[in-house]
Amino acid sequence: MIDIRFLRENPEVVKENIRKKFQDEKLTLVDEVIELDEQRRKNQQEADELRQSRNKISKEIGMLMGQGKKEEAEAKKAEVAANAKRLEELEENQKSLDDKVTSIMMNIPQIIDESVPIGKDDSENVEIEKFGDPFVPDFEIPYHTDIMERFNGIDLDAARRVAGNGFYYLMGDIARLHSAVISYARDFMIDRGFTYCIPPFMIHGNVVEGVMSFPEMDAMMYKIEGEDLYLIGTSEHSMIGKFKEQIINEEDLPKTLTSYSPCFRKEKGAHGIEERGVYRIHQFEKQEMIVVCKPEDSKMWYDKLWQNTVDLFRSLDIPVRTLECCSGDLADLKCKSCDVEAWSPRQKKYFEVGSCSNLGDAQARRLKIRIKGKDGNYLAHTLNNTVVAPPRMLIAFLENNLNEDGSVNVPVALRPYMGGKEKLVPVK
Repeated sequence: MIDIRFLRENPEVVKENIRKKFQDEKLTLVDEVIELDEQRRKNQQEADELRQSRNKISKEIGMLMGQGKKEEAEAKKAEVAANAKRLEELEENQKSLDDKVTSIMMNIPQIIDESVPIGKDDSENVEIEKFGDPFVPDFEIPYHTDIMERFNGIDLDAARRVAGNGFYYLMGDIARLHSAVISYARDFMIDRGFTYCIPPFMIHGNVVEGVMSFPEMDAMMYKIEGEDLYLIGTSEHSMIGKFKEQIINEEDLPKTLTSYSPCFRKEKGAHGIEERGVYRIHQFEKQEMIVVCKPEDSKMWYDKLWQNTVDLFRSLDIPVRTLECCSGDLADLKCKSCDVEAWSPRQKKYFEVGSCSNLGDAQARRLKIRIKGKDGNYLAHTLNNTVVAPPRMLIAFLENNLNEDGSVNVPVALRPYMGGKEKLVPVK
């Protein structure tokens, strides 16, 4: 959510930003919120004047009563009563106007960074850099669930019977590999100075509204029936929510946290063949990283965050690339974002395994996360990035470490988490 004062003073800048995001249907919101804001300010001014008048008249009543001028005092009391009724109307109107302005402002997208490429959707995202050499072996690489089944490592049929499509059972070496990747990612981030955290896996509705846009909320979140609680789609939600309505001393920044959680997502819409198996599912686990920092430091932290993910994947012998998200592919709260994509030797292309985002002060404004500085309080900047999400990581890992005989190499970095194993050997 952008600053209402910025919108008031720069309406054409806000409209141009909306055009860059190809959301022309929102252009009318700018004029609408300016008109409502003007009404709100006039309403506020009248209410303030009445309060001042009330205070002044109250003093006059005291003086008149002290002078024995009862009739004049009673007339003043009647004036106060009339003003009180009008003030009550103004206060009710103020709340209504505040709610309308906030509702509209929540739907106006964040001002994107000037470096963001302009494009309509993810097909116009721009490759930044490749890390590692993509390799396609001489032998055919099976689909990832077929590889897992050779290890008796997955049972999708049982999961469908128990929970429906979009769920899975992982077992044996594949389940252990899943846990090993999470544990390795946790220690990887701790070694880089991040504080490990396990957050709540459910959050209140006002936290959901603070961390994401309404379209994202509708497409992703599961609500607990009869409760003001939502299952988190990523631990970023509860991790940023941790700082809701907090004032953080400048000297205590940055806050750098890495968090583990299960994640729950509706994943609305139909998906193609490459999104079968464990690629796009309703429940998975993830290691996340978040930063709360001063505005002037957020660009630096953005580069550090995506680099962490690149370094982790390269330590497991997986080639990756970074992809700059274009304007039309940015969620409304983001001012800049890039995807980290892993190489798939089976598909002979890259696929998304993580996303790094700088949200500027958008989440901080919604959640009232402020920094206490020498010259007063100001809004923090928030960032987040995927360290690793094992379902997709497992796909990349198995394909890039598969041998012709069906065995899977275990990179040196992961061996301590796999009981020292150098290879996983299929059972069929």
